[in-house]
Amino acid sequence: MGAGKSTVGKVLAKKLGRRFLDADHVIEERCGVKIPVIFEMEGEEGFRKREAQAIREVTNEKNIVLATGGGAVLLPDNRKALSEQGTVIYLHANPVELWHRTKGGEGRPLLRNGDAKKILENLYAIRDPLYREIADHVIETGKPSVNQLVNTLIMQLELSA
Repeated sequence: MGAGKSTVGKVLAKKLGRRFLDADHVIEERCGVKIPVIFEMEGEEGFRKREAQAIREVTNEKNIVLATGGGAVLLPDNRKALSEQGTVIYLHANPVELWHRTKGGEGRPLLRNGDAKKILENLYAIRDPLYREIADHVIETGKPSVNQLVNTLIMQLELSA
């Protein structure tokens, strides 16, 4: 949440000549409503079920760059699908950085009730080890521009090929 997955993913896909998919947008298109509405109506559990179905389906596609929601790694089936079907890139940012990036974010249901900074710290504590478990590459998103991040990533992908 707030690491830049969609922004970096779009640029990476363009440079690699691949199609970009955002799992949240796939879910919104299928449901006809925005993610916060799904959370409101079905809660996080309902949303996670929809997310898992979308991830199962899109990870079978070839030559794509997929940006998932920050919590996609919570379900073991998602981690398995992501790690088995492609190269997983973890765009790492610390909780303070994420807090600065997400301040005022209307479309972030998990940050609506309570101290957003504390919530992000708690989410990070849970999610970071899960991302590291399946990541083929960990990229620090702190200072570099999007283009610098993408160029570094492409270099790492070429070296590991």
